[in-house]
Amino acid sequence: MPLNITSSGPELSAQVATLRDALGRYAKTWPGEDEVARSFAQFLDSAQTVFERIHLSGHFTASSWLVDRSGTRALLTHHRKLERWLQLGGHADGDRDLSRVALREAEEESGLSGLRVEPQMFDLDRHWIPERGDVPGHWHWDVRYVVHAEGGEDYVVSEESHDLAWRPIAEILADPASDESMLRMARKWVARGAR
Repeated sequence: MPLNITSSGPELSAQVATLRDALGRYAKTWPGEDEVARSFAQFLDSAQTVFERIHLSGHFTASSWLVDRSGTRALLTHHRKLERWLQLGGHADGDRDLSRVALREAEEESGLSGLRVEPQMFDLDRHWIPERGDVPGHWHWDVRYVVHAEGGEDYVVSEESHDLAWRPIAEILADPASDESMLRMARKWVARGAR
């Protein structure tokens, strides 16, 4: 569901500057991905509409690496449109606070409450979305955040998913069919000590 986030002038500039600074910190945290962070920063500066679907060549999205209380399982969606097991997430729809977008999407797509999002970026992934109906093919500039399930873990499948499942992170790592970006997030999670 699109949010109508209206920011202009200094507030908009501050939000964009905050995101640009976060991309700089991401590049320092994950030095092997500095080129990726730089490309996200360039896209951020390319137009004011990059947070909206009307930016037809591509736009920002946000996703959640949603982990259970033990930190050993991630909640994945069998995505209805893409027909793959992926992390929860969706469009920014004008919201420049991408950690808020990731949290909102996790709540909406899982039905879980008591979620907590970590403010720092966890992963960046630019991926192609094929043409569908009257929407041309375009890029999703996806910023991912760690979200912790601190309440119950009984999810509700939304209309955006065929199914949801808590999947052991070790299983994701061992599955040769896992999406490459899912593998990268699983490796990062294990490397940081699952906290």
